[in-house]
Amino acid sequence: MKQLRDWFTSGSPWIWLSAAAVSMSLIIVLGLLALIAFRGLGHFWPAAVVEMEYVIAPESTQTVVGEVRGRETVDQARIRDTGQYVATEAPELDRLLVKIGNRRLNGLDFRWVLEPNIVSRHKPPELMVLERREWGNFYGRLTAVKEAGDVVAEGAGASEVLLERLDRAVDLHARAKRIEKDDIGSVNYRLEQLRLKQRRLELEGALTAKAEEELATARAQALADYEQMREELSQLNAAAGRDSLVARAGDGREVEIPLASVVRAYWPNAMSLPRKVGFYLAKAWEFVSDEPREANTEGGIFPAIFGTVMMVMVMAVLVAPFGVIAAVYLREYANQGVLTRTIRIAVNNLAGVPSIVYGVFGLGFFVYFLGGSIDRLFFPEALPAPTFGTPGILWSSLTLAVLTLPVVIVSTEEGLTRIPRAIREGSLALGATKAETLRRVILPMASPAIMTGLILAVARAAGEVAPLMLVGVVKLAPSLPLDGNAPFVHLDRKFMHLGFHIYDVGFQSPNVEAARPLVYATALLLVLVIIFLNLAAIRIRNYLREKYRALEN
Repeated sequence: MKQLRDWFTSGSPWIWLSAAAVSMSLIIVLGLLALIAFRGLGHFWPAAVVEMEYVIAPESTQTVVGEVRGRETVDQARIRDTGQYVATEAPELDRLLVKIGNRRLNGLDFRWVLEPNIVSRHKPPELMVLERREWGNFYGRLTAVKEAGDVVAEGAGASEVLLERLDRAVDLHARAKRIEKDDIGSVNYRLEQLRLKQRRLELEGALTAKAEEELATARAQALADYEQMREELSQLNAAAGRDSLVARAGDGREVEIPLASVVRAYWPNAMSLPRKVGFYLAKAWEFVSDEPREANTEGGIFPAIFGTVMMVMVMAVLVAPFGVIAAVYLREYANQGVLTRTIRIAVNNLAGVPSIVYGVFGLGFFVYFLGGSIDRLFFPEALPAPTFGTPGILWSSLTLAVLTLPVVIVSTEEGLTRIPRAIREGSLALGATKAETLRRVILPMASPAIMTGLILAVARAAGEVAPLMLVGVVKLAPSLPLDGNAPFVHLDRKFMHLGFHIYDVGFQSPNVEAARPLVYATALLLVLVIIFLNLAAIRIRNYLREKYRALEN
C-alpha cells in the first residue's frame, strides 16, 4: 500500500496518463487522415466496369452497366415497401450502389441493385468509359467513329482512331477556351477600362475632343482585336465539332456523341497495371491543376487552391505588423495598470468569439462602410456598380486578420516577456535608444515567438469558412485574383476557397453520390496545404531561433 502511495506521490501516474492522452490524440488524428486519404485518393483509380443481368420482375431482366461504388445490407420489408421485385425470401439482403452514368439517357447517375436479383455479372474488356464535359460519364461499347457525319472507323480498330481524334479535339478545345477566357477576357477588360476612363473624364469635366478621339481609337482597336479573336474561335469550334463517335449503351440504345464534349476515353477492364498507374497519376494531376466542371463535381480545383493560398498570404502580410505593433506597445510602452490588464483580457476573449461574428463585422465595416467609402472617393465613375464596396479577397483577408490578431498578439507578448531584462539594459547602456533596442535586439530575438503566432494564425485562417461566405468566397469564380491585366493583382475580386468548396460539393451539390469522393480528396488537399504553409513557417522560425540562441544565452 505504501509503495502504491509513493508511486502516486511521485507523479508517475500523471506522466503515463498524459502520454496515453497524447498517444490517443495522435492515433485519432492519423486515423482520420488515413480515412480521408483512403476515400479521397481511391477516387482517381480506374474502377472496373461491370455488366450485370438483373431481374426486375418474374421472367423479366435488364442489363445494368456501371461501376460498383458501395454496398449495404437492408431489410427485405423495406425493399418490398418500395414496390421492387425481390428474388429471395431472406429477411436481410445486400444491395450494391452502381454508378450507371449515361445521365442523359437514364436521368440519374446512380442506382441501387439488389444482389439476389443479379443473374450474372462479368467485365467485358470492350466496355468503354467516356468522361464528358457535361452529363457525366457514359458507359457502353464503341461502335463507330465519324468525321463530318461519315463513318471513318468501326469494329476492332475504332478505338485507336477514336483516341487519335480525341487528342486533336481536346487540344482544339483547350485552344478555344484559352482564347475565350484569356484573350477575349483581356479585350473585355480593356473595353471596360475605356468606358470607366470616359466616365471619369465626364465627371471631372475634362472630356475634350482630343480625349474622345483617343478613346474612340483605342476602342476601335480593341473591337478589331475582338473580331479577329472571335473569327479564330469560330474556326476552332467548327474544327472541334467535326468528329463524333457512336456508342451503344448497356440497354442497347445507340447515341452519337461529339468528341468536342469528351474529356477522356478509356477501357478500364482492358488496362494493365502500369496503364492504370499512369491513368491514376494523370487524374490526380488534373485534380490539382484543372478547373472544375459539372457543378464542381468533376474536373479539378486549382482556382480553390490558388484562392486559399493567396488569401492566407495576404492575411499573413496584414496581421503580422498589426499584431507585433500591438504586442510591443502593450509590453514595452504601456503602463502596466488596470487599463492594460483590461485590454489583455479583451484580447484573450476575442480569441473565443465565433468566427461568423467576425464575418458579420467584416461585411458591415470592411465591405459596406470602408469599401463603399473607397468607391465614392476613388471609383465614382463605376458607381452604382461597386468596385471595393462588394465582397472580395481583400476584405476576406482583412476579416481573417482581425480574427487571428489575438493569437499573434498573445504569442508575440510571450516572446517579448521571455527576453531577459539584462539584454535591454545592456543595449541602452551602450548608447542605443529604446527604439533602436527594439528594432535591432528585442524584435529579432522575439521573432521565433512571432513566427509561432503566425503559424497558429495561418492554421486557423486556412480552414475558416463561415466568415468567408459573407465577405468574398464564391462557388465558382470567373477569373483568378491574379492575371495578366494591369494592375495584375485584383484584390477586389471574389475567389474560391478549399474549405467552402468542401461545403458546397458535400452539401449543396445536385449529385451528392458523385461528389462524395471529391469531398474527401479536397479535404485531404486542404490539410496538405495547411501542413505545407505551416512547415514553411516552422522552418523560418527554427532558423531564427538558432540564429538568436547565442544572444539568449
